[in-house]
Amino acid sequence: MNQLIFALVVTLGLTVQLADSLMFHLQPNTKKCLREEIHKDVLVSGDFEIGEVHGQTVDLAVIDSKGGFLWKKDHAEKGRFTFTTDEYEVYEICFTSRIPHGQSGFAQEVYLSTKHGVEAKSYEGLDEAAKLKPLEVELKRLEDLSESIVKDFGFMKQREEEMRDTNESTNSRVLYFSIFSMLCLLGLATWQVLYLRQFFKSKKLIE
Repeated sequence: MNQLIFALVVTLGLTVQLADSLMFHLQPNTKKCLREEIHKDVLVSGDFEIGEVHGQTVDLAVIDSKGGFLWKKDHAEKGRFTFTTDEYEVYEICFTSRIPHGQSGFAQEVYLSTKHGVEAKSYEGLDEAAKLKPLEVELKRLEDLSESIVKDFGFMKQREEEMRDTNESTNSRVLYFSIFSMLCLLGLATWQVLYLRQFFKSKKLIE
C-alpha cells in the first residue's frame, strides 16, 4: 500500500515539474534578452551553458524593469543563477557577446533552462537534514506546490477584481460622456432652430 502511494506521489511530482528550456545562437557583438513576467516573492533559478569560441566572451545579467541587476556574471561559460523577485514585474535575462576589435566572430550556441517557484527549490538533502523519508519529502514538495497554486489563484482573483473595477469605471465614464454628448447635440440643434427662425424672420420669409 505504501509503495502504491509512493508511486502515485512520484507520478504526480513528475507531472507537475515544469521548466522552460531553450537553445539559441548568439551572434558576435550582439545582445539578446529574454523577458518574462514573474510574481512577487518567487524563487527563480536558471542553468546556462554557452558554447566556447576562442577570443569571444559572453556576459550574462538578470535585470529588472528599473535597470537594476539581480544577478550578473562577466565571461559566463556554464553555471547557475538564482534570485528572488521583490515585486511583480517584467524581468530580463540578457546575454551580451563581445569580441576584440578587428577580430571576426562566430555565432555561439547558448542553452538556458529556467525554473520558478517550487520547481526552482532544491529538496536535495532535505531528507537528511530534517530526517524525512523519501515519501515525506515528496509530500513536502507537493505541499509547497499546493501553496504556490493557491497563491497563483489568489493573484488571478486580484487581477480579475482590478480588471472588473477598471471595466466598471470605464463603463461609467463612457455613459457620462454619452449623456454629455447627447446634451451638447440637443443644445446645438435647439440653437440652430432658434437661429434659423430668427434669420427667416429678419428676411421676412416667415412671420
